[in-house]
Amino acid sequence: MKPFIIGIAGAHSGSGKTIVACEILRKIKGLSAIKYTKSSLYSSIIDNPLILSEKGKDTARMLKAGAEKVLWIQSPPEELTSLINIAISMLTGCKGIVIEGNSAVKAANPDILIFISRDIKKIKPGADILMKKANILIYNGTDIPDNLHNKNKFTIGDIDGYMKSLKNLLSKIEI
Repeated sequence: MKPFIIGIAGAHSGSGKTIVACEILRKIKGLSAIKYTKSSLYSSIIDNPLILSEKGKDTARMLKAGAEKVLWIQSPPEELTSLINIAISMLTGCKGIVIEGNSAVKAANPDILIFISRDIKKIKPGADILMKKANILIYNGTDIPDNLHNKNKFTIGDIDGYMKSLKNLLSKIEI
């Protein structure tokens, strides 16, 4: 059985990707997660619980939120696609995977894409493509800007709203 993939991308660093990933992991049981960090020197897929649960790491937050399993990919961009495929195959027994990170989301081609922005005027290069493809847009501010053209748009505090939208989209996926 192929797990469904929820990709979480953002306009820039600090947009709230990990916050939303953890909310999803809390609310939907049985999911695993993949975190990607760009590295220029080496490639690795870390599954060691001692490393993943180190205080202050996003991977520790994902585990604490309820992820069944977490994998941490570190690699140069040109090696990411092959490592994402390996990581996904390592998680084939789970019902779904949350993948955080713009490059990882592009490489994984998720079933559902969530895009988060704190400041839509400061979108890093390439992120605009992900924003246009997103099934759900989450704005990490108080009011949603009018120029976010998507029927599924929420503020980061509207957890019930974006979770309801996500669950509706998941119900339409053939697994």
